[in-house]
Amino acid sequence: MAITIGEAASKADATAIEALVQAFFSAFTSGPDAAARLDDLRRIMLPGATVVRTCGLPVEVYDVESFIAPRLALLTSGEIAEFEEWPEPGRIDVFGDVAHWWGAYGKRWRAGGEIHTGRGMKTMSFVRTDDGWRISSAAWDDERDG
Repeated sequence: MAITIGEAASKADATAIEALVQAFFSAFTSGPDAAARLDDLRRIMLPGATVVRTCGLPVEVYDVESFIAPRLALLTSGEIAEFEEWPEPGRIDVFGDVAHWWGAYGKRWRAGGEIHTGRGMKTMSFVRTDDGWRISSAAWDDERDG
């Protein structure tokens, strides 16, 4: 993942945050261990973290559990296959014990025998805890026609 590191970010902070970004996106991969990857979100996110979907729809705000549940159902239902999401180049900024990642992402999946793709932008906020950096919030918007 290519990143731009803000002036205040140490290399160690940027590496830790980059690992959390990668783990977040990796959670959305169908196939073996999908449940374990999604379960890992509970470790990398604060218990009170929020995730917000926009995508040209009414804004939907999730807590950690309400975010994981429908994704687990979708990734294990057989309705879609070969689903994956990945981060594109992004930017990490750190100030003290707060940080931010802003970047593009891509996604791909098979449904109805056809390959589908999508892209969008995601923002994630982080806080440094006694156990290291954790995601405090995330929000995304998908590209769409128009």
